[in-house]
Amino acid sequence: MRMTLMGRDGRLQNSSPSAMVKELLDIAEYIASLRDAIALLRANELTRDRLPMVHEELSEVVAATAGATNSIMNTAEAILALPEGKGYRDAVETKIYDIFEACTFQDITGQRIAKVAEAMSQLEGRLARFTAAVKARDAAGIDDQESDRRKRNESLLLNGPQMGGPATAQDAIDALFA
Repeated sequence: MRMTLMGRDGRLQNSSPSAMVKELLDIAEYIASLRDAIALLRANELTRDRLPMVHEELSEVVAATAGATNSIMNTAEAILALPEGKGYRDAVETKIYDIFEACTFQDITGQRIAKVAEAMSQLEGRLARFTAAVKARDAAGIDDQESDRRKRNESLLLNGPQMGGPATAQDAIDALFA
């Protein structure tokens, strides 16, 4: 018995059932190797851990730069409100306007970071849909390179301002240095 199959070149070919079974086994093997390759991408880890962290970190950068900018501008306004002195006001005023001009960085960087955060959110959503569609599972464990990267990041972590969570009060920090 002969069957008609479409070959890799797109042409119809007559094949035996055993050739057809072999072709199907080859396809199944290819799909299995593709799933293994996807598992090595650790796509679920990306969508579960890393991409949300990137979004949170970028959002915190925007918030921190906005806070710093507001603080600088409030301080500058306070300096401008100082009583008149001989030549003091003119010198300070010049510098204050320089500070105001420099503070425009927050608007520009905030817009750029917001664009990056939006792109990361879209990537996260698309990757999540892809991994769900192919029923991808992360490979067990982490590779040496990823382990080394995590250790390095932890050792370099400065533990700056906390992201909307519990933070050490400034008075407690000041008491450490008193």
